Amino acid sequence: MGGSAHAALGTADREHERPASARPAPAGRPLAAVAVAFTLAQLLLVRPGMGLGWDETVYVSQVSRHAPAAFFSAPRARGVSLLVAPVAAWSSSTALLRTYLAVLSGLALFLALRAWRGLFPVRVLALAGGLFASLWVTLFYGPQAMPNLWVAVAALTAVACFLRLGADRADRAGRADRAALWGLAGSALLMAWMRPVDAVWASLPLLAVGLRRGHRRALLVLTAGLAAGAVQWVAEAYTRYGGLARRLADGAAIQGGLDWHLAFADQLRGLGGRTLCRPCAGALPHPLLTFWWFALPPLAVLAVVLAVRARRPAATALPLACAATAAFPYLFLLDYAAPRFLLPAYALLAVPVADALTRLAAARRPVPRPVLAVLVCAGLAVYLLVQAAMVLRVAGTTTAARRSWARTAAELHRHGVRPPCLVTGHEAIPVGFAAGCASAATTGPNANTTVAGILRTARRIPVATLVPAGAAPPGHTRGWSSAPSGAVRLYYAVPGARP
Repeated sequence: MGGSAHAALGTADREHERPASARPAPAGRPLAAVAVAFTLAQLLLVRPGMGLGWDETVYVSQVSRHAPAAFFSAPRARGVSLLVAPVAAWSSSTALLRTYLAVLSGLALFLALRAWRGLFPVRVLALAGGLFASLWVTLFYGPQAMPNLWVAVAALTAVACFLRLGADRADRAGRADRAALWGLAGSALLMAWMRPVDAVWASLPLLAVGLRRGHRRALLVLTAGLAAGAVQWVAEAYTRYGGLARRLADGAAIQGGLDWHLAFADQLRGLGGRTLCRPCAGALPHPLLTFWWFALPPLAVLAVVLAVRARRPAATALPLACAATAAFPYLFLLDYAAPRFLLPAYALLAVPVADALTRLAAARRPVPRPVLAVLVCAGLAVYLLVQAAMVLRVAGTTTAARRSWARTAAELHRHGVRPPCLVTGHEAIPVGFAAGCASAATTGPNANTTVAGILRTARRIPVATLVPAGAAPPGHTRGWSSAPSGAVRLYYAVPGARP
């Protein structure tokens, strides 16, 4: 690994030593253009006005003044809440929060790609950024208060910085070395800050290479970053969840238990536009929507072959290995799927795949170069059209669904359920946040109260229970007023009001 990365970095150094008049245009411009396009595409295709989702509500409510904090279950980490705090702590504007996250995710992508300069040509990095940024899952979750994209860009940065540190450059105190040290520490911290368990999975190949090859500095910085990012999560495990082992066990139970399960078909169903596939049944999406997914394994293999021939296997093999370990639990251990789960794997695959496509388009034999170039460009054009159509479709259906929560919240207000108040039942967390109410559940992964507790609360403040239309109401709502609201029926009790 050291030799290949060293050679790449040496080339970068020679470029740096050229006279100013002989240097090409700044290499960061194509990467910045990709990042800006990514930000603008989020704002245009997803739209800042899309309401908060269920998980987003949980994260945002921890720092927002709009409503009491929702129940924070064992698998979650506080990274997203801290990320959105600069906006959510003083403003309830969803549009402002989405714009902030879109700009921040574009900046994060630029920094992640920039960390790879010297390891791959800039044209490869720009293509890699374009491939990842144009994926409908990336565009859809870029402006959302969710952790997976941040794990993805942090993992991409971490691998690049690890490779640079492993190069063992002659000038160990050089500026690039110090930048790589800080980059590895910061990206490891960000991964663990967002999702500690995912951070460990994505870092396993880095830890293994560091131990085997004796890259002490890189190993020390990586582990220190992971530990710093996870320390709050571990401390909270002992203060709120009964210990680290208990929190891990509870997190696994909430996710349905971690057991051997081939989830490839589940993930394919998710790529058809299902943001959460649980239970995951039904027909597979049209092959036109998933052809790129099947192209990833052969392109990854081609990337390795080309890298071995070029005698620089480490810069290709290491991100591929990290992509494999990051994807492993979601492809083999969970019995449900969500497209966002694989965002770290897609980010790590992007650079090797872009390198393979670039070299494939430039190949001369056995197929003429113009033919290969046309085939690659045609494939990329179809890919971009499919992703644009998918993100518009998913954003449209999601926006409509979240508007129904706002309408239900308005209906609650009309019937006197106003802050301070409590909402329980079907989709209580997002509806409660939209109404400015606390939320609670007596069963399930978000259970945090009892029926007796709900009845006691109803004597003090307005309480509502949401029941799917046509379903029988729970016993504790006997004697409460009721009213229809879209796909649910409201059962509510307002102290001092006539039932």
